[in-house]
Formats: sequence, C-alpha cells, structure tokens
Amino acid sequence: MLFDVDGTLLLTHDEVYVEAARAALEEVYDTDAEGPDVPGDTATAHVRRALRAAGVGDAEIAAGLDHWCRSFSDRYVELLAEADTNHWQLAPHAADAIAAVELRALLTGNPAAVAHARMDRLGLGPLFPRGQGAFGCERENRTELFALARERAGNWPAQRTVSVGDTPLDVSSAHDAGCLSVGVSTGCYQAADLGDADAVIAGLAGLEAALEALES
Repeated sequence: MLFDVDGTLLLTHDEVYVEAARAALEEVYDTDAEGPDVPGDTATAHVRRALRAAGVGDAEIAAGLDHWCRSFSDRYVELLAEADTNHWQLAPHAADAIAAVELRALLTGNPAAVAHARMDRLGLGPLFPRGQGAFGCERENRTELFALARERAGNWPAQRTVSVGDTPLDVSSAHDAGCLSVGVSTGCYQAADLGDADAVIAGLAGLEAALEALES
C-alpha cells in the first residue's frame, strides 16, 4: 500500500516546505517565482510550472532541476531541525491504519529527504523504511512513481497495489498506473471530488474496511 503525505498523513500547511522550496529556487535559478498549484503533483512538476510562468526556458529548467532538488532537500532538513511543529496535525488514526498494513511505503510528490523528515517529526518514521516507495524528485510525472515504488517492493503487481491519497490527481495517477485508489477526504477535497476512486473514506479509521471491500 502506498501512502500520500500532504492532506493524507500531514494535515497542516507546512511553511518550512514553502520557505525551503523558495530558498532553493533563489539559489539555483535566481528567482522566487511562484506558479499555479496543482494539489497532489510532484515538487519537480510544480517548480517547472513556476519557472515557466516566470519565463525561464525548458533547457535552463532541466539543467538545474537536480541541483534544485538537492538544495531544497538540504534546506528543508536544516530548517525543520530548528522549527517548532507542535501545531502540526497528524491525520487521526494514521499510525494504527499504517501499522495494520504489512507492505507499505510512501508515494508522494515530496523529495525523499523531505518526506522522511516529516514522517520522523510526526512519529511515523519507523513505519516507513528508507529504500521503499517513490518520491517527487525521482519522477516528475506522478503516474510514473507507481512503477518505481512497485519495483522497489519486488515488482509488486499493479493490480494488487493500493494508493491512499486526498486529491483527484492521487486517484487518477493511480488508475493511470493500473493500480487501485482509496480517496480520503481529509485534505482540501470533499468526498464527491474523489468519486472516481475505488473507495472513498472520511478518514484513515475507515481504511481497513475499505480494503476489505476492495478484496471481496
């Protein structure tokens, strides 16, 4: 099972993420460009949109993207170490729902270091071992993350892979990859917006029942 992060496990807007991403943009591209947000998209897709909107050419974007990912990741970990995140809200029942799944990993638009730092801060780190899952600096297209995550899980079959996420893009990318999707309405979308998912739940407390229904 593959878990999204923002809006699924972490329910609080993360200003550290915003600050680190902006600092990396200034370091690598000498701009603080902001582009249209697409909830659920990868960090690299988002920064490409922002840079294009600022008039940066694709060749220049491509040349600096790996550097941006490294700078962003390093800056995020550095800032988070000093940040007060007592206001962060972990999705209710997240730890129990995750622990109940034997084979689990993260699939998120976050860079790997960012995602794992967040999990550590939320107390979920031991539930998501390094070396599994797929992350937004590894593939720009979210759909392509599924094949990478399945490969790392020993070529786990697509038809037995379930993604849990809170956005329509989480749902559509799972289906485009031949996987199942559980939509959870804990982010910025209502259940009706996630209606294309194979199951929709109000919170992670309903995950076990949703999985049982999918298997029946």
